[in-house]
Amino acid sequence: MFSNLSFKTLTKAVVFKDAPIYVQFYITSRCNLTCKQCNIRYANADVRECTLEEIKLIAENFAKIGVAMVLLTGGEPFVRSDLPEIIYEFESRGVHVRMQTNGLATEEQIHKCVEYGGKDISISLDSLNPLKQDEINGQFPNTWARAIKAVSLFTKYLPPRDSFASFGCVIQSLNLKDIPTVIRFGTAIGWYTSLVPIHTTDRLNPLSFRTYDQSLRFTKREYPKVFSLLKQVKHMRDEGYLLFDSNQYLDDVYRFVQNKPVTWRKKNMNRCDSPHLYFAVLPDGDIAPCCDYRMSYSVHTYSQNFPSTYREKLFRNEIYAITQRCHGCMYGSYPEMTITMRYLEATIQRLKTFIAKPPKKHWPISFDELNTIALGIKMQSEKDTHG
Repeated sequence: MFSNLSFKTLTKAVVFKDAPIYVQFYITSRCNLTCKQCNIRYANADVRECTLEEIKLIAENFAKIGVAMVLLTGGEPFVRSDLPEIIYEFESRGVHVRMQTNGLATEEQIHKCVEYGGKDISISLDSLNPLKQDEINGQFPNTWARAIKAVSLFTKYLPPRDSFASFGCVIQSLNLKDIPTVIRFGTAIGWYTSLVPIHTTDRLNPLSFRTYDQSLRFTKREYPKVFSLLKQVKHMRDEGYLLFDSNQYLDDVYRFVQNKPVTWRKKNMNRCDSPHLYFAVLPDGDIAPCCDYRMSYSVHTYSQNFPSTYREKLFRNEIYAITQRCHGCMYGSYPEMTITMRYLEATIQRLKTFIAKPPKKHWPISFDELNTIALGIKMQSEKDTHG
């Protein structure tokens, strides 16, 4: 699934901890949903979108500095009609692309994106209950059905032996009981699940991705329920269910939910590994430490000078000043990249995930078959719950 360049960069990252193995590129702030847990469509609405010509330059610069993987996200990246061409610009230069969507994509878009090199997909799915998913997505109708339709189409066009598919699931009060069924559903169809706890903030401390809705914060009464869930999903993963997350990550999720300090940054002076192992890019092409923060001045990733700027001490000190004062997030990709590169147990687990134990993929799977599988899992879960 990864190119030779990506593998080379991953190897360097393990040894030197100074290779940008992962970049989140917010190619648009536009989105067709208003999900409860997300603020990014508003946070990035003040900047323009890069042109395809600028993205070509970004791709060239990423190849020069050795980026292994770029996540094309938003907003909803499939609102960009040139998404297939964007994918091609990175993939043709040896930079692995992961696509992210809420299910907006049409069959034509999916087919073309895969044809242009996109063989790694993450789809947002928080529940097997359609009405609950619609509520989480901002009360938009049929969002669950649309996501499942997109899943079906990706199983139609992705090559089973050379692709990776996963669900992104946000842990929140509304879906605590639903998460194990999402993991079971993913496993049944050869898809991994990755968990992220809900992130909140207040308007006196604005952070780009986090919701301002304080009612979504976990209460102390809910802490035991979160602990029980995390214990259950660890056990499921050990039994062979396709859960992507490491033990250390899941333990830190529980600390984060309780507003306690996370531990995943301890081996790097208690700050994250941005910009050494990862960073973010805003829709206009400016680099950012992560999805929550911006720099005090613009650094264009499409600039001819970006590869040299990326190595400059002044530039890095600007990001260090930001990451040093951050209390730490649990956004999934950033913590897991650091954990994988700095903690041996997680490194071994990742090797098993991608190499030793590839999931069984009986693809393609029709929309009706997916609905039947989901219904069966829900019914079995209800039966187990009620004895």
